[in-house]
Amino acid sequence: MRAAVGDRLQVHSRVVGQRDQTAEIIEIRGADGAPPYFVRYEDGHEALVYPGADASVEHPNA
Repeated sequence: MRAAVGDRLQVHSRVVGQRDQTAEIIEIRGADGAPPYFVRYEDGHEALVYPGADASVEHPNA
């Protein structure tokens, strides 16, 4: 998984009835765009994320 600042991290829900989570990547902490990522979620909270197989990166300018 590779990302850049400004990309969106989409974490897909694994539970029926829960919605997916979307966050903006505001800092890359790994080498060459690799995780972990420091992200800001839609509700404003920020977290350090090590995305798993249930996550994907969306490049808004691609």
